[in-house]
Amino acid sequence: MAQSNVRSRRKATGGRYSKMYRKKKVRDMMGQPILTKITEELKSKLRRVRGGNKITSLVGANYANVSDGKKTKKVKIKTVLENPASRHFVRQNVVTMGSIIDTAAGKARVTSRPSKDNIVNAVLVK
Repeated sequence: MAQSNVRSRRKATGGRYSKMYRKKKVRDMMGQPILTKITEELKSKLRRVRGGNKITSLVGANYANVSDGKKTKKVKIKTVLENPASRHFVRQNVVTMGSIIDTAAGKARVTSRPSKDNIVNAVLVK
């Protein structure tokens, strides 16, 4: 079933709006979410977006660019420790922006959007 970016038919209180202000359009459809997981090798996916443009999304990652404020190093990702987007993403090892990952250099917070930027950038957590 396709998901839509159109306003809901229900109000925050649970009541209904009297009528929809317009029909649903194809441009309102959302794409399926691409969840970046920790894998053995690097995996990317090229997908088409609105306007015929192409976006490269990161599907599987094994390394992250970790910065300590002065130097940046490419280190191996071990696991996901915390994820503010969903507690279930920790079990599934899904990396999103803001998640805390365990790396060879220590704990780091992800600052990039892996599914959009096609890279995992992180900052060490003290």
